[in-house]
Amino acid sequence: MSNKLPVDLSAMNRAFFEALNPAARVELLCRLHTMTVELSERLAQNSANSSRPPSSDSPFGGIPPAGGPGGGGLGNALKGSAAAGVGTTPGTPRKPGKQPGAKGIWRCEALTAERTENHYPDRCAACGAPQELWHSDKGHSGHFVLDLERLLSGVRIACVLHRYHEIHCPCGTDTAAHPGKGLVSILAGRKQNLHLSEAGLVGPALATFIAALAVRYRLSRAKIAELLATWFGVRLSIGTIDRCIREVGLACEPIVEGLLTDLRQSGLINADETPWPQRGRLRWLWVALSSTTAIYKIASRRAEELRDLIGEAFLGWLVSDGYVAYRDHPRRQRCLAHLIRKGIGLADGLDYDAAHFGAWLVRELRALIHAVAENTKAGRLTPILARLKRACSLNEDAAAAKARALAREILNDWEAITAFVTNPGLPPTNNDAETALRHAVIARRISFGTRTDEGSQAYAAILSVVETCRRRKLDPWALVTEAVKNARRGVQTSMLPAPMPPT
Repeated sequence: MSNKLPVDLSAMNRAFFEALNPAARVELLCRLHTMTVELSERLAQNSANSSRPPSSDSPFGGIPPAGGPGGGGLGNALKGSAAAGVGTTPGTPRKPGKQPGAKGIWRCEALTAERTENHYPDRCAACGAPQELWHSDKGHSGHFVLDLERLLSGVRIACVLHRYHEIHCPCGTDTAAHPGKGLVSILAGRKQNLHLSEAGLVGPALATFIAALAVRYRLSRAKIAELLATWFGVRLSIGTIDRCIREVGLACEPIVEGLLTDLRQSGLINADETPWPQRGRLRWLWVALSSTTAIYKIASRRAEELRDLIGEAFLGWLVSDGYVAYRDHPRRQRCLAHLIRKGIGLADGLDYDAAHFGAWLVRELRALIHAVAENTKAGRLTPILARLKRACSLNEDAAAAKARALAREILNDWEAITAFVTNPGLPPTNNDAETALRHAVIARRISFGTRTDEGSQAYAAILSVVETCRRRKLDPWALVTEAVKNARRGVQTSMLPAPMPPT
């Protein structure tokens, strides 16, 4: 759009146009034409000719809605909702969840245990002698645990009573067994911090199942409560379900720290980012992945966030889009799919010269990708590179702003765009990272992001472990269940099994 004052369409009618002198009328027509061209091109954008994700396309085909979930659409929506706060009732400062002073909802029926598991102290607290079962003992505490059990024909939720005993040692000391205590998550402004402990209603396997329903299968807390009550006959509150998800995320965070080392030791990393709302704040969901490791992070869009993921000592290849945060890395492959989409956008535009350049650009970029994939000799690649560079050189001073900007962008980043030509092992596109973000983009449209830093860290940690296990052909939920069990006892699980060798 022009830098001049915007056109006031509401003040225009027949009398307004008749009152204009010829020069003013021509000037107004030119401005209206410029605005119409830009709006027409914006309405024609979709995932095939722009950087918008496929989730922004209309399910019925045709022209997709403007301001999709990628790019500026989400940012503008967050700016409008920042004052009221995401997740609150419009026009009121009411916070989500139970309000202070509200009547609580309690369990209507007492739990009935299917079996009892007894826990005894191993050694005397005073003399250190091993405790024997024939020493006098008495139960001093107990709690019910609902946990998921896998059967040959499916799964079930069992109720188990865990009883903790106190044993009297011959030395005269009474030693009691207690539930284990583990990690603690501290969140500023929260009335009660999150303490992981074995003394909880929900067992590790059921907590992992709840986190899988929320993070992997994108069910809301209310839908998870409905599913558990309808199919398993287990009624849990929304707060308990949310606590389980956060516990699983907290247990996965030490594993992610161990995965950073594996990621930085790889020779090729794909990286990408997408907008992520966090209760009225615009954050960004980053992903950095190798062939066997994937790490997600919700943070700002500064270049420091990328360095925290891949490390300053990383010397391998980085495959990314054209965002400025990636350009400091010396060995980089630029995603050609983004440039092809921009070229398609120019080819579908209304400016004749820009459309000719866009079609030329798309043709040469696709030819280059196919030629490298077919192991074409260097002598046949040189003419394609020459034509591509000539197309950009002829349009770096084009009259159309978008064509001029795209031509200069390619020329300025020429080495990164053509790196895969001299390094055939490099992928010409960043589809791997974009695919890894696809699941989160869909979840973002359903849940509108996260609300707290703790929730963002938990969501990113669970995504990292699940995607890494998928790449390593491991069962993620068995490993996460073991991690939750260890975290509640105060034992951290810091490493995942190594990836299986290719067959």
